[in-house]
Amino acid sequence: MGNCQVSDAAKVVIQQADGRVQRLYWSTSAGEIMRSNPGHYVAVVTMYISGDPRGSSTGAGGSLRVTRLRILKQKDILIVGQVYRLVTQQEVRKALQARKQGRMRKAQAEMMKRQHKQRLQRSVGLEEGEPLKESGRRRSSHQWHPSLQSISELEADGSFK
Repeated sequence: MGNCQVSDAAKVVIQQADGRVQRLYWSTSAGEIMRSNPGHYVAVVTMYISGDPRGSSTGAGGSLRVTRLRILKQKDILIVGQVYRLVTQQEVRKALQARKQGRMRKAQAEMMKRQHKQRLQRSVGLEEGEPLKESGRRRSSHQWHPSLQSISELEADGSFK
């Protein structure tokens, strides 16, 4: 009777898309589960607590519980004691598209920031009167000629010429 908890931990838990939970007491491949549930992928559920410093300043305990899903290949074996979730192909496509859009937004924001920084550098450089460089900036087409006036010289007797 004292070993009831051991048998509870020795199972594969699969969360169905409709909320049902399927328990298997043996190891099986992800391909078998996918064949019995067409249009679904098997994903391993990984939960961890993030020690985010921003959360600790709010007084909420400073931790954030994050759930990650990693889609398994058909040949991967489901390990006893692990939790898995069935994910529809549509959800996977949507998640991949959202990730791609996030990367695109981030790259676009970095590019805009870089362009803004370059514009600021150009405008500051022209205002300060920096000499124009050949790297992307225009060069003046004419040369500078000094305008000197003649200087009178002293003679030996102290008079000017």
